[in-house]
Amino acid sequence: MPVLNCFRAGVLPAILLSLGGILSLSARESYFVVEANSGRILLAEGSDQKRPVASLTKVATAIVALDWAKATGTDLGGEMVVPPSVASLGGSNPMGLKPGDRISLRNALYSALMGSDNSAAQSIAHHVGFALQQARGNSGDPVKAFVAEMNTLAGELEMRRTRFSTPHGLYVQRSKGYSTATDMARLCIYAMRNPGFAFFVKQKSRALSFKHGEVTKAFRVQNTNKLLGRIQINGIKTGMTRAAGQCLATSSELRPIVEKLPDGATRLTPRRLVCIVLGSPDRFGQTEALVEQGWNLYNQWVQSGAVVNSVSERLVVPDPRKRG
Repeated sequence: MPVLNCFRAGVLPAILLSLGGILSLSARESYFVVEANSGRILLAEGSDQKRPVASLTKVATAIVALDWAKATGTDLGGEMVVPPSVASLGGSNPMGLKPGDRISLRNALYSALMGSDNSAAQSIAHHVGFALQQARGNSGDPVKAFVAEMNTLAGELEMRRTRFSTPHGLYVQRSKGYSTATDMARLCIYAMRNPGFAFFVKQKSRALSFKHGEVTKAFRVQNTNKLLGRIQINGIKTGMTRAAGQCLATSSELRPIVEKLPDGATRLTPRRLVCIVLGSPDRFGQTEALVEQGWNLYNQWVQSGAVVNSVSERLVVPDPRKRG
C-alpha cells in the first residue's frame, strides 16, 4: 500500500417499473442500490450527482481510524484526549464531550457511528492525525492530516467524485465536502468488509463511558438508524444537515446461498445489499422501499442466470488492504 509507509499507503439506469410502480422522488433526491458480493447494480437515480453527504462522512472517519489502528497495532481501548477544537463544533454531541475529557478510541467510534457524535469524530481525527504526524515527523493541524487520509482512502476506492473536508460531515462554507450515492456505496461496501466496523454499526444501543477530570461519566448511546433489525438491515449510518437533507446508508444481509457442487463440495454465495439515499424527504421510508425492490430485482437476476451484460451493470470496489 503506497501510503502505508506510516499508515496506509456509467451507472445502470433506474429499474422502477418492473416491481409495482415508480418510487416517489423529490427533485433533490438521489439513490444507489447494489448487491455488494456480485457488484450487481440494481437501482440508481442521480447517483453520480455531487452533493454534501452529512454524517455519512463518519463512515470514512471510522474506517481510516480502524485501518490505522490495525496497521500500527494500536489498542482501541487506549484513551485519547478530547481536543480544544470540539468547543467550536455544532450539531450532535450526545455525550456532552468537552475539551480535556478522556475517552477510549473504541467508545468514540461507537458514539460517532451510532449516535452521529460530531465531537467524537473530531476527537478521533485529532488523535489519529497527531499520531500520523509524529510518525512522519510532520507538524500542523492534526485534523487536516487525518482528512487527507480520508481523501487518500477515497482515491484508493476509486471514489472519483468525492472530496472530504471534515471528519464529521458538518457543512463548512469555506471548505465544502461532497460525494455521490455511487461513491458512498463504494465506501460502505469496503467498510462492511471489516468485521469490526460491521459490529459497531449493527448495535441498537451501547453503554459507554468517558472521564471528565477524575469523574467517570456513563452514557448509553442509541443508534440513530431506526431501520436496524427490519428487512434484514444490519447497518450502516444516518446523516442529516440543512445542506445535505436526509441521508441514509444501509446494509441488508440475507443468509448465503448454499449450493452443492458436482464434486461434492459446498459453495456459499454471500448476499448483502447496500442502499444509499441522499437528500431524501423520507430517508427511512424510501430506503425500505428501495431495499425491498432491490432484493426482488436481485433474486430475479439470479434466477435468470446472473448474467452481467456490460460493465455499467456492475460496481467493482477494490480492497486496498490486500495490496502489497
